Amino acid sequence: MQKLDGQLITVLGGGGFLGRYVVQRLLARGARVRIAQREPRAATFLKPLGGLGQTQFVAADVRDAASVARAVQGSDAVINLAGAFADMQAVQADGAGHVAAAAKAAGARALVHVSAIGADPECASAYGRSKGDGEAAVRAAFADAAILRPSILFGREDHFINRFATMMRLSPVVPVIAPGAKFQPVYVGDVADAVVAALGSAAAGRTFELGGPQVLTMGELLRWIADATGRSPLFVDVPDVAASALATGFGWAPGAPITKDQWLMLQHDNVVADGVAGLAELGITPASLASVAEGWLVQYRRHGRFAQTA
Repeated sequence: MQKLDGQLITVLGGGGFLGRYVVQRLLARGARVRIAQREPRAATFLKPLGGLGQTQFVAADVRDAASVARAVQGSDAVINLAGAFADMQAVQADGAGHVAAAAKAAGARALVHVSAIGADPECASAYGRSKGDGEAAVRAAFADAAILRPSILFGREDHFINRFATMMRLSPVVPVIAPGAKFQPVYVGDVADAVVAALGSAAAGRTFELGGPQVLTMGELLRWIADATGRSPLFVDVPDVAASALATGFGWAPGAPITKDQWLMLQHDNVVADGVAGLAELGITPASLASVAEGWLVQYRRHGRFAQTA
């Protein structure tokens, strides 16, 4: 286990889904962790995980360069987990640049920037484009940064597997948009381990793509969730023409099943590219959905943990 005794590591977005796992691992390795986000009080649930004085909480908004500079002052290393589905260019592109510039100015020895598979300045979707612009901004300001591109993250608190499991619990019919789109779901704990490993000098200046051991289409993934929760909904594949029209015409509305940008993202597989460094190069063996999901998907079964599944 990598020792980080006494090092001050600032984590932008440390109270989020991935952030809580990253912070836990940093604290276990003896680091002092400064959690920086717009609402630091929302992250105070992490305080009991560390020893006395081991965890700090500061207010910072990656869109505000001055607040980021204050947050990372005196840091030995910086981790940027900030992301958003709104104001994406400001958060994921400009904000990433602010973090990288501040980390460099503060004299941090390492910067780990979490991006996403599909990041590309020329991407049709605003999400992929902002992630690509963010990577470019990070490289320009902090050339030795380690950049991690995970596929879809899964875990107890995720908003992906849980969303579909809830849908199956509430409805006997489940529409499947882009049933052939491919994903390589990766366990949030493995990505957190990758973030910590990327603080090492061997990862400096490199880009890693992180995926789990299984590649599943959207249709296969939904059927896996149904099997894991003992549900038998009727899956109805939505024709691409209808899905595109739905996303374009109504994707702007609150509660829409899919936005136009999400539809554009689904036009490209979310899997690790051939020949790209990944979890193995960081010394991590990825966990499968089946090995992890049992611990929390039980809540979606009709009779909880006493239910029988096929």
